Amino acid sequence: MRQTKRGNNWYFGMKVHVGTDKRGLTHSLTVTDAAQADITQLPELIHGEEKELYGDRAYWSEENREAFTKKGVRYRVNRRGTRSRPLSDQWLEYDRVRSKVRARGEDAFHVVKRLWGFDKVRYRGLTKNGARAYTLFAPANLYLVRKKLLPAGARCAL
Repeated sequence: MRQTKRGNNWYFGMKVHVGTDKRGLTHSLTVTDAAQADITQLPELIHGEEKELYGDRAYWSEENREAFTKKGVRYRVNRRGTRSRPLSDQWLEYDRVRSKVRARGEDAFHVVKRLWGFDKVRYRGLTKNGARAYTLFAPANLYLVRKKLLPAGARCAL
């Protein structure tokens, strides 16, 4: 993990990158220090059977778009504008529609960070914090589909 000191306080940073399906269920996960760019983790997050790929602006790459298009995967990553060439209103609307689908991938983060308290790291190393992330994201999938797993007529108390 990367660390920095401000005054007398130490801060440690890490990122958890997840690959999810359209329902928000996590199928792959990587852990990096906070200085790593999100786009570097894309090859580890895909499983090869995608029909569509959604992501935020940090995952946009023209090379990746061409490669996925050749494989028959619809590249639905939000586009980035620049200061000299901002996105048109049409592309902003496309990004808004894509973000509605992409937002389902954030549901697992809500469960792990807000409901189960993984908003701050407990250990200094990536190995221990990564193991903790893996052990929290696995039951988060079960939590997200808890109502579908119940027998007919049963109620969920959570």
